Amino acid sequence: MDHAKAIDRIVDAIKDAPGIRALFLSGSYATGMADAYSDLDFVLVADEGATDAVASVWRDAIEKTGNIVLWWDRMTVPVLINAITEDWTRTDVIILKPDQMRAHTQSNLKPLFDPGQLYDGLPETAANTGPDPRKVRYQIEEFIRILGLLHLAEGRREYINGVLGIFHLRNLLVDLLIAETNAPHRGGVLHLNRLITDEQKALLTSLPPAIPNREAMIAGHLAYAKAYLPRARRWARHLGVEWPEQFEAATWAKLNETLSIKCPYDPE
Repeated sequence: MDHAKAIDRIVDAIKDAPGIRALFLSGSYATGMADAYSDLDFVLVADEGATDAVASVWRDAIEKTGNIVLWWDRMTVPVLINAITEDWTRTDVIILKPDQMRAHTQSNLKPLFDPGQLYDGLPETAANTGPDPRKVRYQIEEFIRILGLLHLAEGRREYINGVLGIFHLRNLLVDLLIAETNAPHRGGVLHLNRLITDEQKALLTSLPPAIPNREAMIAGHLAYAKAYLPRARRWARHLGVEWPEQFEAATWAKLNETLSIKCPYDPE
């Protein structure tokens, strides 16, 4: 079933259900960034919020679009239901009470039905407060912490865990690259291509693969450190975030002591 038809069937199935106040599209379909691979993100407003009765109404609506093969009912977030139908149409819904709509804006929602005009009472856009300095500092410290665990992974010959360490370093580098571009509509986790520049893509593709042996584990950690830390320093300086100099210095000292590894970049 195509997405437009699925949306219509869902609307028809719930618009007259008791206690349902409104239904909105969110995510890429609300911002005009959807493609054939997008999921369907909804915000459902109900008088009593995410009750079992409302969840049942929603399941009945999704069954109108296809046979459900995955159903996560408020498992990870108490107001979130995820579903996948047999043709792999993915639908996510957040179920809120009317007074919980304050966190949303008109710019990230598209009304499907809204007889009480809840949409009109929302702000047009969210205030741009910029990056959170505390989060930036945490991410930098987390990168250095994971890098420092290299001596432990090598000492225990935990090369599979070393691969996982590189995975975490890569995710932190990707987060930094996305922050640098400051893309206005980020979409979901599977939209990296539109969030980073060609130069950033070239950097990511140039980094070595994660292979579970000693040499590759060490080379991977050093390559990601060389790619991440200078950029993160510039980003922190731009934001006025204090760099964890003592922590980084202690980490490189430990790696030098245990593995004869020196810092692969000039800290300026």
